[in-house]
Amino acid sequence: MTQPFRTLLDARYSCRGYLADPIPRPLVESALQDAQRVPSWCNSQPWHVTLCGAEETERLRGALYAHALSAGHQSDVPFPAAYEGIYKDRRRVCGWQLYDAVGVEKGDRAGSGRQMMENFRLFGAPHFLLVTTPRALGAYGILDCGAYVTALTLALQERGIASVPMASVAGYAPFMRDWFSIADDRDILCGIAFGRADPDHPANAFRTERAPLAEAADWRWSDE
Repeated sequence: MTQPFRTLLDARYSCRGYLADPIPRPLVESALQDAQRVPSWCNSQPWHVTLCGAEETERLRGALYAHALSAGHQSDVPFPAAYEGIYKDRRRVCGWQLYDAVGVEKGDRAGSGRQMMENFRLFGAPHFLLVTTPRALGAYGILDCGAYVTALTLALQERGIASVPMASVAGYAPFMRDWFSIADDRDILCGIAFGRADPDHPANAFRTERAPLAEAADWRWSDE
C-alpha cells in the first residue's frame, strides 16, 4: 500500500545497522523505476548507479575497509571547506546523538574513530550502490543527482528497505573508480548502503530533528 509522502519522510532515517537478509532484486528494481521520475535540468537525468548483490557487497566491504585504514582521502567533488554557525551546530548534535546511542563518550577518540570506520564496513548492509555523475555537468548535475538520491531513499523506504546515503565512500574516489570501472569523465558522488534495518542495533535508536520552517524560508508573499 502506498504511504503518504509525509509518512515516508518521517519514517526514513539514516540506518547504520542492518540484518543480513538480502533484498529481492525485483523489489530494488521497482524502487529504481520510481526514482527515475524525479526532475532534472533539460531532462538530462545525469545519475548512474552501479548496484551490488549480497556477495559483491561483502567483497567490497572487506576491500574498502582495508583500503581506508591506510589510504589518504581523495575525492572527485571537494568536501565542505568548513561547517560554520548553525550548520556546525546541527552537525555536532547529529554526531553526538550517534555516539551517545552506540556508547561513545565525549573525548573517546578511539571510540569515535571506530564508529567512523563503520562507514567502510558499509554498516553491515547486505547491499550497496554507487552514484556517479558526468563531470561536464558540474554543480547542476550534482544537484539533479541529489534529487535522485532523495527519491530513491524514499522509494526504498516505501518498500520497507532502510538505507543510508554515504559521502564517505566518495572520499576514496580512486579506489571506487577502479573497483567499479567508472569512466574518467564521471565523478564519484556518493554511495547508498541498504537492506532491512536491524531494530536492535543501537545506532538505529535515535532520530535527528529538523529546523523550524522559519529558519529555512523567507516569504515575499502578499495574500490577495
